[in-house]
Amino acid sequence: MRRTASAFSLLTLGLGAFLLALAPLLAWYVEPRAERTPLDVDTTTVFTGTGSYFDTGAVRTVHGRRITVTRQVRGDVAAGEKSGRAVWDVATSVDTDATLPASDPHDALQWTRERWVTDRATNAPVHCCGEQPSFAGEAYLKFPFDVQKRAYRWWDNTLGATVTLSYRGTKRVQGHEGYRFTGTVPATRTGSRLVPGAIVGQPKRNQVLAEEWYANHGIELVADPKTGRIVYAAIGPRKTLRAPGAAKDAVVLLDSERIAFTPATQRQQVALARNDSGRLHLLGTTLPLAAGAAGLALAALGAVLVVRGRGGRGRSDGSGPSNPDSSPTVLEPSTM
Repeated sequence: MRRTASAFSLLTLGLGAFLLALAPLLAWYVEPRAERTPLDVDTTTVFTGTGSYFDTGAVRTVHGRRITVTRQVRGDVAAGEKSGRAVWDVATSVDTDATLPASDPHDALQWTRERWVTDRATNAPVHCCGEQPSFAGEAYLKFPFDVQKRAYRWWDNTLGATVTLSYRGTKRVQGHEGYRFTGTVPATRTGSRLVPGAIVGQPKRNQVLAEEWYANHGIELVADPKTGRIVYAAIGPRKTLRAPGAAKDAVVLLDSERIAFTPATQRQQVALARNDSGRLHLLGTTLPLAAGAAGLALAALGAVLVVRGRGGRGRSDGSGPSNPDSSPTVLEPSTM
């Protein structure tokens, strides 16, 4: 009788083959599809710095004051699930010490609401779902997944256009290493505003349609390389008014060399980045390597057990092998 492989050896071989097939599936199929911008985001980031702003009570620009920028981002889960996009509502307020905490956001020095809609895989803006205003570029609230060491087009909402941010190497934020990008915005006219003539140096005119100008002393963003989450941000906004056709600023509305993430916000963003990138690393590297190594070992063991189980022929009577060349013994009848 021929011996057959045991159930254990076949199970071991099958499990090994399954793990070998699972390893590339995790790395090349599951992990890329896990790189999706979340729908249910709910985060608040805070920037602080020192600068100047126009005090409406004193009707003049005051200097050397603390400025706080608070940005709250909440995902519209229902709209996201319906559209398949990441739909984020963004509220940003610029406050002085006098307006913090503000019971009404309209009391802030500046307050805006935006609706940012992106492709969950590429981070590219998508023009749907009540997006307001219309965005462009590659990065705004975050960078795309798997950030590259190159320049990116970052959307500056105050400018209403993209700004090129150049790659400047790496920077550690709260012990976490990210990619650093920097850029500036030259003085650019962004709109107009009706103001008393005296504010822009024309006291004989009751109302003047003054020109709004904007610049940024320096933008610095540090992004987590895997997830694109911004773990550190600093800006240097300058907003001014000019008399119509004038070449110089008449009044400063807001000016700061640097307003940056607070340490608490840095720690929060780093923790979120580590958590997200850790899950992606688990799916894309750790589990595939473990599955591949275990699958190879089990497949090899199973193959050996199967070969041993099926090798040779069995003996049913327990006797030794027969000799085909031997002749049977014939007994002659005895002579009477």
